[in-house]
Amino acid sequence: MSDLLATAGRAVAVPLGALARWRRGKPMHPRGVVLEAVLERSGGPAGWGVPWLAGAGEQEALVRLSRGAGLPAPLPDLLGLAVRLPGPQSPVDLLLSTSGRGRLTRWVPVLRRDAAATFTSIMGYRSAAGPVFLAALPGPASGPVTAEPGPVVAAARAGRLAYTLAAARGTGAWQPFGRLRLHGPVPGVDPDLRFDAVRNPPPDLVPDGPMARFRAPAYAAAREARDAREAAG
Repeated sequence: MSDLLATAGRAVAVPLGALARWRRGKPMHPRGVVLEAVLERSGGPAGWGVPWLAGAGEQEALVRLSRGAGLPAPLPDLLGLAVRLPGPQSPVDLLLSTSGRGRLTRWVPVLRRDAAATFTSIMGYRSAAGPVFLAALPGPASGPVTAEPGPVVAAARAGRLAYTLAAARGTGAWQPFGRLRLHGPVPGVDPDLRFDAVRNPPPDLVPDGPMARFRAPAYAAAREARDAREAAG
């Protein structure tokens, strides 16, 4: 099965690479905005053997909210919430997509118009506690926010866009481990800032499962297309 998924990922990588070259940038999530954010860690599940989830304190972050296919509003799209947290050697990147929230629907991508939606990793992580999945759950005062750069920036500046970050073991209940508050846009940062959840996972969490094996070659194709474009000037 793993070989089949990797083969499928390589097959998908071909059109993704072509799309990246045609778009002169990102093959997916081409329209987005990068925002400053703060992760307020409240201390998550402590018995999982994953200290990264159990920490406390505040940490600065970068967040990119984007539309997966780049479809214009008011059409729904597969929305993306990418989070970058600085680390001692390399950053931690989380890639979350709009999906369901339930025990089974958390693995089902869902098209949305509202950025104040449920986002999950869909991709699982191998850990000492078994398979772990991550989510960003909208706060009660977060919506509705049209998933376009202008409305997203206005809502973030007004303090109306925040998410509870949570983790779950398999189909278990979501366990909060922090609150992500979004602020204004970041001056001078490329709105096409790229994140890589396979290369930059959280400590003690290893990308695993069908989505990880499918994503890896697709990410590689996107990187190759970007590097070729930059080398060509």
